[in-house]
Amino acid sequence: MLDQLYEILFHTNEALFAMVSENVWEAYLVLFMIIFLETGLIVFPFLPGDGLLFSAGVIAASSDMSIWVLVPLLIFAAIIGNHFNYKIGSLIGHRIERSPRKLIQKYLVPSIIKTRHFYQKHGKKSIIIGRFFPVIRTYIPFFAGTVSFDFQIFKQYTVIGSAIWVPFFTLIGYFLGEITWIKDNFEIVFLGLIIVTLIPFFYAAIKTLLFRKKIPQE
Repeated sequence: MLDQLYEILFHTNEALFAMVSENVWEAYLVLFMIIFLETGLIVFPFLPGDGLLFSAGVIAASSDMSIWVLVPLLIFAAIIGNHFNYKIGSLIGHRIERSPRKLIQKYLVPSIIKTRHFYQKHGKKSIIIGRFFPVIRTYIPFFAGTVSFDFQIFKQYTVIGSAIWVPFFTLIGYFLGEITWIKDNFEIVFLGLIIVTLIPFFYAAIKTLLFRKKIPQE
């Protein structure tokens, strides 16, 4: 599994084609696990969610992989990944808030309270919109659990977000993947997709840093 993960990370198109040609069900399993890990564990934000969905769609258009199996399967992976991440965050959040240590009560608990206010105000849309931003989508369910965001609302918007995110990128790959230029320049398209989806994340990070630098001067 680790060897396959490495190959998919660095040779996505070729690795997927090889897996599908050897065993399509093994390919389904590997894709399921990657989407689950990217959305379910905060140590895997680097996994190529958007690009992988696009690649899977491209492969499904020209192989034995069925788009009718692929899309529901990966939607399910994204949903349970979010739920798993939420539960981990919930366990950690409860331990932090109940901790008797003064440093934790002084620095971490106020941060949890601020984050809780953010989720109360923007939680619903952040769960859906955050799906389309690499790195961010890995941490949103974790922090939702940490601040005890309403689980019923979280479940509802996780399903909505997953049902939009997975088909969006997968079907783009499925319908555009047969275009000759995309076939011949797949690596460029794959890299470009990753860069484009990361732009909003870096823009927000830079904007936040610049804002913090200006505060002392005012």
